[in-house]
Amino acid sequence: MDSKSGSAESIYVPDAVRRAAKILVVGHFAVGKTTLIGTLSEITPLRTEERMTQAAAHVDDLRGAPDKTTTTVALDFGRLTLSDELVLYLFGTPGQQRFVELWEDMARGSLGALLLVDPARLADTFPVIDLVETYGLEYAVAVNSFDPYSQHAEDELREALDLLPDTPVVFCDARDQKSSAQALITLVRHLLAHAA
Repeated sequence: MDSKSGSAESIYVPDAVRRAAKILVVGHFAVGKTTLIGTLSEITPLRTEERMTQAAAHVDDLRGAPDKTTTTVALDFGRLTLSDELVLYLFGTPGQQRFVELWEDMARGSLGALLLVDPARLADTFPVIDLVETYGLEYAVAVNSFDPYSQHAEDELREALDLLPDTPVVFCDARDQKSSAQALITLVRHLLAHAA
């Protein structure tokens, strides 16, 4: 996972790779989707970040992220080679309701979704859970905890988000590669368990 050099060899998928899997990274506005994909991707991620303007001031709620100056307007894309034969393609969805029409295309062919959650803005997660369930995607919840003092107990989060008992919950920091990888591994294990 450390091959972010940008050399010609790391840009292309090795010839031995025979299988690819599409994973969505989803969550509400300003929860860390772009950061997580950038942290995990072995290639320079594709980002459609644009500067936020006054025109969107009444649309994008910055209460939970007052320092945010850019936003994803289409998608984020990254790649992670898991083995000699398997590669994961990571697609990050935009978090605002005004971009919901992109979900149908992005969900098509996805094995599942990693749902990022900000513990300080749990209510913002419900529309995203609704979308994930509307498209029939299996998912795992990754609580993006930048502040270790703001962590809630897992059972409190499960109750607050009204999660099914078998929905995995993991704590992560989207800026940290090991932590982000563990969140992705949790999702992959969940998907494998449901496929068995």
